[in-house]
Order: sequence, then structure tokens, then C-alpha cells
Amino acid sequence: MDEIRNQRTVSARIDGPPELAVRLVSALLALAVAGVHVADQGGVTAFNSPDWLGWGFRAIEVGGVLTALVLLMPWSAWLGWAAGVLLGAGPFLGYIASRSVGLPGDPGDVGNWGYWVGTVSLLVEAALILLSVGMLLAARTAANHGHRSARNLDHGRFSAYGAGHRP
Repeated sequence: MDEIRNQRTVSARIDGPPELAVRLVSALLALAVAGVHVADQGGVTAFNSPDWLGWGFRAIEVGGVLTALVLLMPWSAWLGWAAGVLLGAGPFLGYIASRSVGLPGDPGDVGNWGYWVGTVSLLVEAALILLSVGMLLAARTAANHGHRSARNLDHGRFSAYGAGHRP
């Protein structure tokens, strides 16, 4: 009898990681995107040619740092995840374009798929995209089901792991 009672009172609830941990990993991925682009240019003081490409790299580098900061702010739930998607998708698509059809003023990279820094960049950007899209979809699902956490989305109290869950 005690065994049956114990089976009824024990509930197996599987929670995902706390939202703070997911935000921290995402912020580190955003910084990694920036770091890879600094390394690809040859350092902070170097500048890619043509100029428009160099400025694009600078935008990615600054965007990576800003995205990391926004992801760590408690009030920035959906904004941080949207920034993560954009930061990951922009350079990812740019790399694919530069290796397939080429970019204006930079035809030398067409077919250069074996560049290890580019491969690392693609992996980091894909991870950031997947994590950010997953969190945005979780927010949408919570909002569609009327979770209290979804109502608090704009106040940074959203948790993709259930209503009222706090890290």
C-alpha cells in the first residue's frame, strides 16, 4: 500500500535549463560571432578590402557585443532573441553568398569552402540562430496558451519553461 501511495505522490517533471543559463550561452555565442570576425579581419586594427566589406565586419563585431549585452538584460526577452537571429543569419548568409556567387569587389573567395575560420563562424552562427529561434517559438507558444509568463514577456520575466518559472 505504501508503495502505491509513493508512486502517486512522486511526479517526474523534466524542466529545461533556467532561462538565465540559456541567455548566458546565447550571449557567449554572440561574442564568439564578433570574435571570429575580428580574427578573420586580422585583428581589431585591421580592415577588410573592399571598404564596404570591412565596414560590414565592423557592424557584425559591434552588433555581436550589443546583442550579448541585450541578451543579458532582464527586460529584453524577445528583443534579445530577435537580435540573436539577425546577428546569426546576416553573416551566415553573407558567407554562403561570398563562397557561391561572390560579392562585389571580392571575387577571390568563390569556392573557398575549406577556410577553417569560416567553418567555425558558420557553426557558431547556426547555433545562435537555432537557440534564438527556439526561444522565440517558445515565447509564441506560451503567448498562444495564455501563460502568465507570456504576459510578462515585455518585462523580462518570460520563461520558455513554464508559467511563473524564474531562474
